[in-house]
Amino acid sequence: MATVSQVQREHGAPWQTHTVFNQPPPLEHLDVYTTNLPLVEAVEREGAGWVHERAAELGRFVGGAPQQSWGRLANENRPVLRTHDRYGNRIDEVEFHPAWHQLMQMGVENGLHSLPWTSDEPCAHTARAALYMTAMQAEAGFCCPITMTFAVVPALRAQPELAAEWEPRLMARTYDPRLLPPGEKASAIAGMAMTEKQGGSDVRANTTVATPLGAGGPGGEYEITGHKWFCSAPMSDIFLVLAQTEEGLSCFLLPRILRDGSRNAFHIQRLKDKLGNRSNASSELELHGAWAQMVGEPGRGVPTIIEMVGHTRLDCVIGSAAGMRAGLVSAIHHAAHRRTFGKRLIEQPLMRNVLADLCVESEATTALAMRLARAYDEADADARAGENGTDAQLFKRLATAAGKYWTCKRAPGHACEALECLGGNGYVEESGMPRLYREAPLASIWEGSGNVMSLDVLRALARSPRSLEVFLAEVEQARGADARLDARVEALKRQFSDAGTLETRARRVVEAMALCLQGSLLVRNGAPAVADAFCASRLGADGGLEYGTLPAGTDFEAILERGRPQAG
Repeated sequence: MATVSQVQREHGAPWQTHTVFNQPPPLEHLDVYTTNLPLVEAVEREGAGWVHERAAELGRFVGGAPQQSWGRLANENRPVLRTHDRYGNRIDEVEFHPAWHQLMQMGVENGLHSLPWTSDEPCAHTARAALYMTAMQAEAGFCCPITMTFAVVPALRAQPELAAEWEPRLMARTYDPRLLPPGEKASAIAGMAMTEKQGGSDVRANTTVATPLGAGGPGGEYEITGHKWFCSAPMSDIFLVLAQTEEGLSCFLLPRILRDGSRNAFHIQRLKDKLGNRSNASSELELHGAWAQMVGEPGRGVPTIIEMVGHTRLDCVIGSAAGMRAGLVSAIHHAAHRRTFGKRLIEQPLMRNVLADLCVESEATTALAMRLARAYDEADADARAGENGTDAQLFKRLATAAGKYWTCKRAPGHACEALECLGGNGYVEESGMPRLYREAPLASIWEGSGNVMSLDVLRALARSPRSLEVFLAEVEQARGADARLDARVEALKRQFSDAGTLETRARRVVEAMALCLQGSLLVRNGAPAVADAFCASRLGADGGLEYGTLPAGTDFEAILERGRPQAG
């Protein structure tokens, strides 16, 4: 009777059963900025070309250890809450894996939290957007405290003496995770705590109470008692908090550590067990007479903190673009090396359609994010000149709300389709795609869900009716260049004729606004193949409901060449 070994030798069967072939090589050491051709072009177009070299340096760094291991380690080793020390003293500290601190250090040292407030170069918001989009391809979670630190500055300036005290720390390019008294720390990270379990987006239903210690009023001292249902990054140094006063809902700056070195009455009840964003700690709080100072006027808490919210919404759009780019790169890389049915996947007609459609969505989102960033540059310039209610300020307000709604809604589907391009491998954690997919819905919820953003568009239009005229003027810069875009813009205008049903139709209206703006940007500035595919599938009638339904005449090769990571 022949043995197994004899049969193997006779028939030439290999000794090695675990031979790896037809798998893509590791996607390592990629300059995630320079190879992102739509982003590089947008940076130049929107006036921040001076940041190219700096962004490329960050892109090369991110493509190394941050992208390969830091994000994975920070998510696999979740933050841990320590409410008390071994002796029973209340400490309310969250422990993070070293990879989290490495990501935070990368963000702070590259000025993702401060560049528009510290740079004398033109279009600093646009430059920061390019850096942020690049860094976020390593991991999304750390960008939450980075964004809040960036966004707190315009809100804090409502109280100049507090801004003077804290801005130097908030803008410092050093990262120090220790909880120390303000006088012993050269840098700071900021967070915010607005929502409560009974109110959610309806912050005016908050029950947290602020009691004055003395005269109170702007800059005055208060004790705050209540709870907060969501507080991200609870190890931050300061927080903007909303609480009720006799005058109404007001905004406060609340430090974790008081000037005398004692810990504020800031008690973390638990950390949220979230769908995604697991590297970042999100918590529930109780405030037991916590010391804070009022920011802005009493009863004007929402208008004060909305300055912070607006900038976080901008980062939601930039973050959606970053997530789409990361998913697209993984999908194209896999398809370029995997062979199936006698061809590389990227050569298969239907897969080319799917990948090209993902490219179109990614490029449209990138173009929109970068145009919004320039709007912030223009609006800030007008404000510094003492001008209010300018076209740039109106466009910024309206386009941010519309852009956040639509791009954040598109992100989960894009991540899902990119994951599917890897087949079963994409469903496995090692691929990184499940983490990307879990992260994708967050931006649509953070700082305004879909309904909140749609209603916010209507509020902006009601408050400043001319903002629609300004928005349409931007879109119509492409008039005459594509008949499908022109027709969709005319249809958009008609949607405002029935004011009585506008709120019910708000999502449809805002979707149309965002699509028209994206279409206009691509028609004016994008590659012809991308603009044509976008207009055919998103604005015309020649597209389906899923990705991979571009019309057969699409220039797939030109679109894929722009999207593939070796381009640029």
